[in-house]
Amino acid sequence: MKNLLLIISTLCFFPWSVQGQTKDTLYLGFEEYLQLVKAYHPIVKQAKLIDETAKAKLRKARGSFDPKIEGSLAKKQYKDQKYYELLNTSFKIPTWFGVELKASYDKNSGVYLNPQNTLPDDGMITAGIAIPIGQDLLINERTTTLKQAKLYQEQAKFDQDIAINEILFNAAITYFNWLQTYTEVKIFKSFTKNAEVRLKGVVQSYNAGDKPAIDTVEAGISHQKRLLELEQANLNLKKASLKLSGFLWAEENTPIELKENIYPTKVSQDQLEEVLETNQVLQSENIENHPKIKSLGLKIESLEYERRLKLNKLLPDIDLQYNFLNGSNQWDYFINDNYKIGVQVSVPLFLRKERGELELAKLKKANAKFDLINTEIILENKIKSILIEINTLKKQIEQMQLLVKSHQTMVNAENRKFELGGSSLFLINTRENNLIEANMKQIQLNNKLLKLQAELFRVWAIIPQFTEG
Repeated sequence: MKNLLLIISTLCFFPWSVQGQTKDTLYLGFEEYLQLVKAYHPIVKQAKLIDETAKAKLRKARGSFDPKIEGSLAKKQYKDQKYYELLNTSFKIPTWFGVELKASYDKNSGVYLNPQNTLPDDGMITAGIAIPIGQDLLINERTTTLKQAKLYQEQAKFDQDIAINEILFNAAITYFNWLQTYTEVKIFKSFTKNAEVRLKGVVQSYNAGDKPAIDTVEAGISHQKRLLELEQANLNLKKASLKLSGFLWAEENTPIELKENIYPTKVSQDQLEEVLETNQVLQSENIENHPKIKSLGLKIESLEYERRLKLNKLLPDIDLQYNFLNGSNQWDYFINDNYKIGVQVSVPLFLRKERGELELAKLKKANAKFDLINTEIILENKIKSILIEINTLKKQIEQMQLLVKSHQTMVNAENRKFELGGSSLFLINTRENNLIEANMKQIQLNNKLLKLQAELFRVWAIIPQFTEG
């Protein structure tokens, strides 16, 4: 965390001088950059709300098993005559199975009281049980919702990793583009400097009578061309820097502006593999451990609970209630012959709604299974494709390094011949153009390799873990 605070203060408050003065150059490393994105980017914070949402849903599902106190009072008074007063209080305890425990106290009085509501003067205490002996005994809405909420909480962790991984991948790609444009600026600065030195030498030779005037024109054209290329490279760097700033945030959702004197550091394959733990990724051959596969598996399990619930709805709805009655207002006196019993039966004749819901639940589960199988194949093929492309790119980069070295040798030799009067500016410019083209190709290949490595990391949806400093 100390390192992050230091980086934030550097990005936000480091003084940078006006144009024409020497600037202190600072560098933002790839790992430090990803740390900033992971710690403060709003989308990362938003992804973490997925887990909070899952916790809230689980709390809500558990609330279905909370004991409940209920009470009601109905009273009618007309022309100084109390028609009736009905008091009912109850305490209910839902259980994991469909059984519900209940205790209540009722006290009724009045001149026009319904005979069935007549109770002892002290009221009546009731303790009983409600048992569904058809539907909802072993499988019911409460237990199914709670089981699904627990699965959703597990699923949310995988979905959160996928969401965070996606933003880190986009951030990494933006950093690599920033690095590419910065490297291109360095290349064009070098060649612009060479063109400037060559122009000065040609002008001096012309003034001494050793070179024709047309050579100064050609040298000037070459210098102007290099200046234009450098200007375009600087423009690309500024645009890449602005895009990178979109991923830089501080505490309290404060955006960070990337200062002009801050540049990227070179990212080697070893450094990238260390940050992204690529060795661990490459050694993992079990696609079943992928967060997306885990998430889909939990989804199928949740849909199976739903299918069982819909299957249970085909049973007749039979609710049995039995209550012990005690008119002495003593809780420990329920061993008597006083009771109240009730049975409620409901059976749809055709069960079309229930059978339709069951069929839909089966189809949803089957669809999720096909989605799982398809996702496994897509991920496996994508990983294989990326690994093949990475190996091919590494070979191309090795060949390009040799090609750049050969072009550099040709440019050096042509410069030497030009100094001895055996060459021309046209040949030197031609050699340099070939060298610049090779350098740009090499930079693009290096950038493509970095992006592929990040893409592999993204496909596996693994979040990098950074050490706190």
